[in-house]
Amino acid sequence: MVTNIDRSALLELIDAEEVQIVDVLPGAEYLDGHLPGALNIPLKTLDENTAQVLDRGKPVVVY
Repeated sequence: MVTNIDRSALLELIDAEEVQIVDVLPGAEYLDGHLPGALNIPLKTLDENTAQVLDRGKPVVVY
C-alpha cells in the first residue's frame, strides 16, 4: 500500500527506527549525499529480487 507522508512524520519514524529508507538514486549520486541509514537500490535495478534485502515487517520509505 502506498501512503504519502510529510517530513515530520518521516523524522518520527526515523527517530523510532521503525522504517527502512530506500534511496533510488544511481550509486554515484547516492554517494554524494543521502539520508542517514538509507539503503541504495537504484531505481533501474529495483525489482522483486533486489527488494528481498528489505524487512517485510517494517514500513519502507522510497525516495
